[in-house]
Amino acid sequence: MRGIVASIYRHPVKGLTPEPMSAVKLEAGGYFPHDREYAVEVGPSGFDPENPKHIPKQRFTVLARFPALARVKTRLDDATGVFHVGDAHGFGVETNLATPRGRDTLERFLQAFLGEDAPGTLRVLESPRGYRFMDHPNGYISVMNLASVRSVAQAIGQEIDPLRFRANVYIDGLKPWAEDDWIVGQKIQLGSAELAMFKPIVRCLATHVNLDTGERDIEMVAKLREYFGRDTLGNYFSITRSGAVTLGAELTA
Repeated sequence: MRGIVASIYRHPVKGLTPEPMSAVKLEAGGYFPHDREYAVEVGPSGFDPENPKHIPKQRFTVLARFPALARVKTRLDDATGVFHVGDAHGFGVETNLATPRGRDTLERFLQAFLGEDAPGTLRVLESPRGYRFMDHPNGYISVMNLASVRSVAQAIGQEIDPLRFRANVYIDGLKPWAEDDWIVGQKIQLGSAELAMFKPIVRCLATHVNLDTGERDIEMVAKLREYFGRDTLGNYFSITRSGAVTLGAELTA
C-alpha cells in the first residue's frame, strides 16, 4: 500500500488556524512539532502545568464549542516568534505567545471576538515539556486519507474541505478507506520516519464547521453514520523512528 504526502499542517494554538508546512522532522516518541503547543482555556479548566493531565477539549476555545472561531485567522512566524491573529473584517493584532503580555493580548482579542458566548475567563496555556493539548492523550500525529474524504463528499453530494478534520498529514494515492486495513500497532513508513498505528479518530462537532463562514453546515458525524456506519475518519499514530517528512514523500504500509 503506497500513498504520497499531499500536504502537512500544524496547529500551534488548539482550535485555531491550521498552518501549511513543506517539511517536518519527526522525533521518535515525540509529538508533531509545534502542534497544539498552546490552548486557550475557558476557565477554570483544572489544568495544572506542574502535573499536566489530559483535559477534555470542550474546556478550551475549539470549533466544536465555538464554531465562529473559524473566522479568526492566525499565523505563527517561526523566525520572529510573532503570532498574527485577525478577523474577516481586517481587525487584528500581533503578539508573542512566549511572553505573559503576549498571551494576555490574545486572551483579550478572543474575549472581544467571542463576547458573551465565552462564559468563563479566557487564559492562554502553554504546554509543559513532554505534554501537548491533543484531543486524545496518545494522539501524537494524525494522518488523513484524502480518498476517504472524497468518498464522503461524493456520498453526501457536497464538497468537503479536508482541513475540517485538522490532521497533520494528508495522503493522496490510496484507495478510499484503505486505512481501515491498518491494525493497532502496525508500522508504516512516512518519508524517512516510521509510525505505529494507535487508533482511528472519532469525529466531533468541529467537523461540522464551514471554515470560511464559521457556521455548522454539514452534520458530518450523522453523515458518516448514515452512509458508512461509522463515526471515525483518519488515524492517530505514534512516532517510532525519527525521520523527515516532505511534500511528495511516500507513505508505505
